[in-house]
Amino acid sequence: MRTNKRPSNRAVRWLAALLAVVISVAALSGVAAADDGDRDGSHTGDKVVNLVPAQKQEPGATPTLSDVASATEKNRVAINLTWLMLGGVLVLFMQAGFALVETGFTRAKNASHTMMMNMVIFALGVVGWWVCGYAFMFGATDYHGILGLTALGSPWHLGDWNLLAHDGFFLGGKAYDVSVLGFFFFQLVFMDATATIPTGAMAERWKFSSFCVWGLFVSAILYPVYGNWVWGGGWLAQLGVLGPKWGHGAVDFAGSGVVHAMGGVAAFWGAKILGPRIGKFGPDGKPRAIPGHHIPMAILGTFILLVGWMGFNGGSTFAGTDFRLTVVITNTILASAFGCLAAMFTMWKMFGKPDPSMTANGLLAGLVAITAPCAFVAPWAAAVIGTVAGILVVMAVLVVERVFKVDDPVGAVAVHGANGLWGVLALGLFADGSYGAGLNGVDGAVKGLFYGDGGQFLAQVADALTILVWCSLATVLFFTVMNKTMGMRSRAEDEIAGLDGPELGAAAYPDFMEAPSTIGVS
Repeated sequence: MRTNKRPSNRAVRWLAALLAVVISVAALSGVAAADDGDRDGSHTGDKVVNLVPAQKQEPGATPTLSDVASATEKNRVAINLTWLMLGGVLVLFMQAGFALVETGFTRAKNASHTMMMNMVIFALGVVGWWVCGYAFMFGATDYHGILGLTALGSPWHLGDWNLLAHDGFFLGGKAYDVSVLGFFFFQLVFMDATATIPTGAMAERWKFSSFCVWGLFVSAILYPVYGNWVWGGGWLAQLGVLGPKWGHGAVDFAGSGVVHAMGGVAAFWGAKILGPRIGKFGPDGKPRAIPGHHIPMAILGTFILLVGWMGFNGGSTFAGTDFRLTVVITNTILASAFGCLAAMFTMWKMFGKPDPSMTANGLLAGLVAITAPCAFVAPWAAAVIGTVAGILVVMAVLVVERVFKVDDPVGAVAVHGANGLWGVLALGLFADGSYGAGLNGVDGAVKGLFYGDGGQFLAQVADALTILVWCSLATVLFFTVMNKTMGMRSRAEDEIAGLDGPELGAAAYPDFMEAPSTIGVS
């Protein structure tokens, strides 16, 4: 039987001290920084012409052509910012979906613990993203024509290759701006999706204090560094204009790679280093089923994620004035439906029953896979991408469990990791040249291999390989250090009894106590 030390009070005090230092530095930097951002929005969206305030116009004067152009531009940016905020709110609600899916797929004795991780990861993510995550990822990003968002500074670079942004720490100075804060919020909720994915794969045995450090690491360093390379104008995005000049460079419309594959790869290594739950694998090495306690809860969470995904993908147009958003949302729905059915029929054929949990994961796999290509492919391609995702998620679950001996209670590695990578590659195959003109500084729309641009597929392959290399190296180092210092795993006796009481002091279902499991315990 495993024996681990109880969570160290020293680690808890260290975390509290770290947060106090961060808040103190933020307060000082906010005072010292120059306050030259557009705080009230009076100058956002008026760069085409000078907006003439109504109080300075002659009474009864007919608006000039310049006045009409100014008001039109202002309204266009306002519509886009409103659409961005609506999409962000929908993505934020996805956190409830993740919590319900993960809790439903795990055991009752760990329900509070799993729910707590899904709530606290949001708060930890906000702190890391505010301190430096946004600055590293988007400090050099310019979306002035869409959102009135201008770059806060120039990135670090090597020759012409952009390596990392570094402006906007603590949202001080120029970052205290209506368009910057709007973009900060929208991108924050995407980052939190990545951060929460490993909580499912590592559920039921992850020490809560160790999890807290993960929340700060992923939001401050892991996610923003790679995210900058694709979404912040970094070197992967530049592959279309520099070096090999492959297509439009790495393209990922809403995050199959940036959000989901990153979370899935991190989940794989976290679960691998943490080790399987007690009793998951028998003496012969074969995996045993450990059923979740509330399948209806998990399916409800799946539907919440489906609804939130409309903001995830649709909102990634950044513009309510971009009519392509209808294609994005419809493609998202098609892929989710075909993924759901493909997984269901695959399970039915292989095991004789249309398993509810795998069917739900098939729906989510379709959503993950279409997230990168949703704006660039035709509806028929969305259906194909979703179908492949539904089959792939079943096969990936079996490989992760039977070949790699990784215990993933919710199938996060298969849903987000395998299908995130599939989505990145699918864009390089199925993009049909209908959308994306000028993206990443390249003329013409985005085309994949099947439409004559093999370079775009090569850029997507480079993107997928970078995810695997960067995320694997960073997370293996992080989890190994954590495991050897403060420890990652709860005590064996606490795991058997359930983590709700020992770690949180609050059972999810106090009216009844589950009998301790004896699976695998001699």
